[in-house]
Amino acid sequence: MDLSNLTPAVGSTHRSTRIGRGPGSGKGGTSTRGHKGAKSRSGYKRKIGFEGGQMPMQRRLPKWGFKPLDRVEYKPINLDVLEALAEAKNLEKIGLEELRAAGLVSRKQLVKILANGTVTRKLAVEANAFSAAAEKAITEAGGTISKVSK
Repeated sequence: MDLSNLTPAVGSTHRSTRIGRGPGSGKGGTSTRGHKGAKSRSGYKRKIGFEGGQMPMQRRLPKWGFKPLDRVEYKPINLDVLEALAEAKNLEKIGLEELRAAGLVSRKQLVKILANGTVTRKLAVEANAFSAAAEKAITEAGGTISKVSK
């Protein structure tokens, strides 16, 4: 057996029907398009979203939501995550590089520190933004904060 005697299974392939080749073919005349109407004409193209005359989906559903163009999205990091990271790696300063090395944020993400959890260590924390409660918790533990520009 070699590649030269391989063939498709019987009945698995079909010869394509040649339409529009005269009345003798049985598929001439209207060429399977029916009589008149837009669908029988050359160049017909159904509108995107057309549902046969039924009210289309994009018109049935209401407009919803708004995304402001100047929105700044931050990756939230909580105090308990900072505490765990500082404990595991024995750190006194946690900046964007340390968070990236730990796999918590990607290179382009902006970081905001939130106040879920507690801080017991004296940490120097560097991030793009801080919640007021997080700032207070870090400074009360004897640490410092520094905001990095975007």
